[in-house]
Amino acid sequence: MRGTPGRPLPAERLLEAAAALFDREGIRAVGVDRLVAEADVARASLYQNFGSKDALVLAWLTKQDELDRATYDRALRAAARSAGGPADPAARVRAFFDLAVTSTRRRHYRGCLYVNALTEFPDDDHSVHLLVGEHRRWMREEIADAAAMAGAADPAEVARSIQLLYDGGLVGAKTARSVEPIRLAERLAIGLLDAAVPSGSTASAPV
Repeated sequence: MRGTPGRPLPAERLLEAAAALFDREGIRAVGVDRLVAEADVARASLYQNFGSKDALVLAWLTKQDELDRATYDRALRAAARSAGGPADPAARVRAFFDLAVTSTRRRHYRGCLYVNALTEFPDDDHSVHLLVGEHRRWMREEIADAAAMAGAADPAEVARSIQLLYDGGLVGAKTARSVEPIRLAERLAIGLLDAAVPSGSTASAPV
């Protein structure tokens, strides 16, 4: 099925509908009939383009992961322009929290989109778990790189601790319906990053 001039193709409309409905109402709560109605496509379009609802869920999460990575890269480039050089380690860490604040407000304090998806797929072998695991691994690796640039003795441990603070900030924001828990987690994360650098250590140049 083709799109009409100026209108997205059915697959794109299904992804847009999935993004809105899954995030707002939950994945399991939204049936196929609701999805195709929201996307204004024939029911067969979902199966022709994705094969199943679960496959649409994976396509939606994959697209979100790609968007998040691209948004983070843009944030680093903006920080570099502002600094007149490569983004420093603290700016690289802060970028995750800044983006979380923006997303949390836009999504009306619904918590972490990826963790929310995990709760609806309890089987550890499900592809959703693998995809979310890859997303979280990417985040840890970015933070570990920043910690290594700062001169931390154990960048991987710093990254795990900062990700834990990040997770807690998102949960706090969801329950308090405020971004202040994210900002508090950010301050704690930067303090942890600073404390992890041995006295007299010389940071490597950001690349």
